Amino acid sequence: MASTPRRLKGISLSKSIVYGTIATPISSKKAIEPGSHTHNWVVSVRGVNNEDISPFIKKVNFKLHESFANPNRVVEKAPFEVSETGWGEFEIVIKIYFNSVSHEKPVTLYHPLRLHPYEDLDKVKASGKNPIVQYYQYEELIFNEPTEAMYKLLTESGSSTLPLRRTEKHRFSVEYEQEELERLEAVHQEIQSKTRSYVGRIQSLNEELARYRSQLAALEEARK
Repeated sequence: MASTPRRLKGISLSKSIVYGTIATPISSKKAIEPGSHTHNWVVSVRGVNNEDISPFIKKVNFKLHESFANPNRVVEKAPFEVSETGWGEFEIVIKIYFNSVSHEKPVTLYHPLRLHPYEDLDKVKASGKNPIVQYYQYEELIFNEPTEAMYKLLTESGSSTLPLRRTEKHRFSVEYEQEELERLEAVHQEIQSKTRSYVGRIQSLNEELARYRSQLAALEEARK
């Protein structure tokens, strides 16, 4: 019977990763046909600064929509990514398995595939541009009391500090995360504004309906 590897008591380490998708429209007449694929997209798990994460990540399982052939895609070496085409948005389940020396349980993440930008689609079409839609999320993997072997892998695999500014090489940054929060807040405000407008319209229609009912009741009473 194999002995349980010794863990380092009181030690906690973290590794930062980003996971998400990038989607580009397919420039083809076929994409206009009903049911045709409209976008190329890639889902990936990688280091914040594109550093190698394969020393401590053994494999990644990407669970796609059931309509795809072989929806469970297992990637066992870097880059941990899957490329596909499609026309619909759905939630991708990402399961990360760690190096066997870690004796750590897999981590499951969820990511919505986004094909369309936040902006109004009519405005985007009017601009004549084919928008590239990127949606990445930042995650810190925490390793509490790692095994000695895993501790060595984690400490020798380099830093994964989130950069402040976005560059061509490092697209994910504190700046990107802030922009994403601002876009989400703008969408939230727009939804609230439309909700208030709809509530006001419904209230107005209910009041109008009540007046008609009152008038109808008065007419019926007058006929008696």
